[in-house]
Amino acid sequence: MTPSSIDAHVRLDTHPTHPSAVIATLTGAQAHIPHMGLEAADWHVVAKNTLVLARIDHEEPYWAADAARELIASGIAVEITPRLREAIDEEWTWADYPMPWCTRTEIREVSAEAQKIYDDIRHGLLLIHAHAHDGHTTVAVGTYLTTGESVYLHGENHLRQVARTFDSPAKALVDFEQLHRDTMRPGPAPLTDTERAAAEARTTVDTPPAEPEPPRPEPETVPSYAADPGDHDALLDDFLDSHGNWEKWRTWSDETTHAIHESQTLRIERTHDAPAHETAWTIAAYETPVSDRMWHLTATGATPAPVLQELLDHLADGDGWDTAIGRAVDEKAVTASTKPLVEAGWKHTVDGRFIRWTAPSEDAGVQFDVFAAERSSSSAAWTVWAGADPGRPAWVLTASPHTPSSLLAGLSGNLAHGVGVRQTQPAGRERRTPLGITPPDTPAVVASPATGRAR
Repeated sequence: MTPSSIDAHVRLDTHPTHPSAVIATLTGAQAHIPHMGLEAADWHVVAKNTLVLARIDHEEPYWAADAARELIASGIAVEITPRLREAIDEEWTWADYPMPWCTRTEIREVSAEAQKIYDDIRHGLLLIHAHAHDGHTTVAVGTYLTTGESVYLHGENHLRQVARTFDSPAKALVDFEQLHRDTMRPGPAPLTDTERAAAEARTTVDTPPAEPEPPRPEPETVPSYAADPGDHDALLDDFLDSHGNWEKWRTWSDETTHAIHESQTLRIERTHDAPAHETAWTIAAYETPVSDRMWHLTATGATPAPVLQELLDHLADGDGWDTAIGRAVDEKAVTASTKPLVEAGWKHTVDGRFIRWTAPSEDAGVQFDVFAAERSSSSAAWTVWAGADPGRPAWVLTASPHTPSSLLAGLSGNLAHGVGVRQTQPAGRERRTPLGITPPDTPAVVASPATGRAR
């Protein structure tokens, strides 16, 4: 029997009541073949020829896509509904993730390990002897019945990890009691809300009664530095449409747009798919079309729309050449650049080589690096940031020492007095850039087992 002759069809769709869970509906005379494969991959049977994938890391769409590829490779036709395709293509990350240095792939690996621990407990392979709360999160001690190895578990849901191993349950329990004597309780911890939701998703696929959609939250008015990024590409397009003395062209790969002033001495580079925390804008000015840069400025992908608009408005005014190239950046220039911040009550401090201005709410700041300004005309002497923590800013803007004081003063004024809008995000996952979202009114995607391509 060749793979393409298997008489089975799998339809993958989102769960009607649990947002991230996925349902597989099987049809065909040989539906038992994909049934066995999905069940082995920890899909749960909820009805005849109906299985559900419900995880604690909310990565069901990713693993559903992985299962679809395996089924297609086996010669089984797979249909992915548009709404599940949208979930598969959505790029997102956890809000306030405690390991911000991890890439999206590394975050998924951490979650997969946590999922395995959860599944081992759920299937009775890992017996939990006791649990406790260490002041920050849930910890537990247990033993794998298959190997006899005991483990100390730290964390909950998608963050649970094996923090330590022991040769015997006795050693594990003695150590656990010494650490958590006051809060130690026998047996596993109560189910978290996430675990409870996953368990509910594995018991029913009933469609809930139709309810009117709740009203969308109204965008809140916030300081410009805390506003949403908006559509950066639209900002640049509007700027170019309104200013005929600028010309644009895109690279052959279509990843970058360059905008050049008719003088060829003022240039903008816009990288379209740059992640939120990487450079998405570079603005530079030159004394002549073939000379070195007089000054340059960069901004990351999450820079708020009002801040970018201020920069573009300044460029439109045509004073991008208003700079003191060749002279040291003196106190007068620094004072002129930051006067709006001081007048607005931003806290002014000096810490060695750094001069800082911090918003009264401490969620934004401007920093001038004296040493960097003295050392090189191309270094990033100015740094503007906003976010809950200057060590993990939501966005960053940097500027070289000879960036025009008028531009910096305009930027300072926008930070001090400008406003914008911000759409409230739900707790938990943070939606990011959608990738190739399929419109909801298009036909479902069906993969042909003969080619493995969508048709």
